[in-house]
Amino acid sequence: MAFFTHQICRGFSCSAVRNVVIKQLTIIGGGLMGAGIAQVAASTGHSVKLVDTSDDILKKSVKGIEGSLKRVVKKKFADKPEAGEEFIQKVLQNVSTSTDAGSAVQDSDLVLEAIVENLKIKQDLFGRLDKLAPAHTIFASNTSSLPISDIASSTSRLDRFGGLHFFNPVPMMKLVEVIATSATSQETFDSLLNFSKAMGKVPVSCKDTPGFLVNRLLVPYMMEAIRLHERGHGSKEDIDIAMKLGAGYPMGPFELADYVGLDTIKFIVDGWNAKDPGNPLFAQSELLNKLVAEGKCGKKTGEGFYK
Repeated sequence: MAFFTHQICRGFSCSAVRNVVIKQLTIIGGGLMGAGIAQVAASTGHSVKLVDTSDDILKKSVKGIEGSLKRVVKKKFADKPEAGEEFIQKVLQNVSTSTDAGSAVQDSDLVLEAIVENLKIKQDLFGRLDKLAPAHTIFASNTSSLPISDIASSTSRLDRFGGLHFFNPVPMMKLVEVIATSATSQETFDSLLNFSKAMGKVPVSCKDTPGFLVNRLLVPYMMEAIRLHERGHGSKEDIDIAMKLGAGYPMGPFELADYVGLDTIKFIVDGWNAKDPGNPLFAQSELLNKLVAEGKCGKKTGEGFYK
């Protein structure tokens, strides 16, 4: 773990790089991932500010959190409906919303973005917030595919920048990938690990490499299944059945691709291919490109590899 011990105050007082106990959290992005992270953080006693561009989006986010909590309560408080309602209200009290990211970050221990997978937009966001957030505040990205170091480069807090990659649906999925760049301090990394554990998640330590751990294995697996089908070596149905019954997977690679989103997979592979064009694992697929061009992106559009 020696490569994590990059400890430089960079002109701030040493308190700026102390072990931060994360209690106040600002989440930028009220979509499915942002709202899911907000729900779990609020459920575990953290104070959460959820930020997006409009009040309408944020109302929808809070409504989604409330609906998800009601499903949790049905199981957790089946015999105690009053306690369940009390739990919901307590969690919702820990969530506030804002359309002003600048003011929202001013008392935050952690700023976590869960916005569109676009490097320039993420860099612009953090570059602006870097001037407004307190010196001790840790910045983190929920990106699934972009290099954390590239996102962090727009800030002056490279030692207080890391990755927190949650998985969808956040309330159900236990895993969090905690990513350190070569500049992330040990204190920052420890704070992100401890925060993940405080949320009831199981963190795994990752380096800032393409896809981290899960997607670095999962995306090439799905892509090779597509290529296998393109070569005429198996139908998509037979490949899915083979992996479910032969490997014990709950979904085959084509079912999984439709669930993840074919446009999402293409975006990830295109990004990796641009960085490492000679790597055969990152080679593009004509079939995948064709389906995405036709708007057949999987479950979210009603059709992908399957209808």
